[in-house]
Amino acid sequence: MKKVICLALTLVMLLSAFAFTSCNGPQKHRVGVIQLVTHPALDAATEGFVQALKDVLGEENVEIDVQNAANSTDTCATIAQSFVSKNVDLIMANATPALQAAYNATTKIPILGTSVTEYGVALGIDNFSGTVGGNVSGTSDLANLDDQAQMIIDLVPGAKTVGMLYCSAEANSDYQVKKVAEYLEARGITCQNYEFSDSNDVSAVVAAAVAACDAIYVPTDNTAASCAETIYGAMGNNKKPLIAGESGICSGCGIATLSISYYDLGYATGEMAAKILKGEASISTMPIGYAAQATKKYNAAICADLGIDTAALEAAGYTALN
Repeated sequence: MKKVICLALTLVMLLSAFAFTSCNGPQKHRVGVIQLVTHPALDAATEGFVQALKDVLGEENVEIDVQNAANSTDTCATIAQSFVSKNVDLIMANATPALQAAYNATTKIPILGTSVTEYGVALGIDNFSGTVGGNVSGTSDLANLDDQAQMIIDLVPGAKTVGMLYCSAEANSDYQVKKVAEYLEARGITCQNYEFSDSNDVSAVVAAAVAACDAIYVPTDNTAASCAETIYGAMGNNKKPLIAGESGICSGCGIATLSISYYDLGYATGEMAAKILKGEASISTMPIGYAAQATKKYNAAICADLGIDTAALEAAGYTALN
C-alpha cells in the first residue's frame, strides 16, 4: 500500500511539473553582460555576442542584461557582484577590467571574456597555455604585434622616435606597448612611453608626445578608444602619424591600423556561450579564441590631412576604413 501511495505522489509531482512547464514555457537562460565603456569596438562586440545568443538559442529562450560601467573599474565590480547575487547562468565580460571584476566575483558562474588582449596578463597567469581553466574562457582581440610595429616602420620610414601613448591603468595596454617597443628598438628606433591615468589628462600627455616624437603608437586601449577624437584634437598644429591597435581608435585619430572585426569576435563569444548554456561544452576546457583574420586599414581623412599618399597605401594592401 505504501508503495502505491508513493508512486501516486510521484506521478502527481511529475504531472504538476509538466503542467507548470507547459503553462510557463521553458526556463530562459539568464546572461549578464559587463561592458567597460561605450566605444565602437566594445559596442560591436556586445552586439555580436547578443545576436549570436538570439540566433543559436532563440530570442524567446534567453534573457540578456547588458550593463555599462562607464569606464570605472569600481562599477565593473559592482555590476559583477550584482550578477552573482542574481545567480545568472553566465557572465560575459567585455574588456579586461570587466573580466578581472567578474573573475574576482565568482568561481562558479561561467565567465566568457571578449575584447581582452592577453588572458595571462589580465588574470596574472604565468606561462599561460591558451586555456584558463576553471570557470573562465573567452576570445582575444590580439592582432599580431610585430606586424603592427612593422607598419610604423613602413609608413613612417624616417621615424627615429616613437611615442607609446596609452592608459597606465590597463594592463593589456602595457603588454602591447612593451612588445611593440621590443620590435622597434631591435631595429634602432627609440621608444618613449606617454601614459595617461584617465581621460582627464589625455590632452596634456598627447601634446607632450607629439612635441617629442616622429610617430605615435596607440594599442587596443579602452580609454584611448573612448576619446580618440580628443587625441587627434590635442595634436593641434603639430599632428604626427599615429598607428592604432584597432579600427575604432584609428577612425578618430590614426592613419592606419591592423584591424579585426569586433562584431565577429563578439559573435564567436556568443556561440561559445550558447554551447556552455546548452551543456554541449565545458568552459574549463575551452581554449581562448582569436579573430579569424586581421586586415590593414587606413583613415582616408586623416591621411589627407597629413599629406599621406593613400594610393601608395592601397598598392601596399591597405583598404580604407568604412
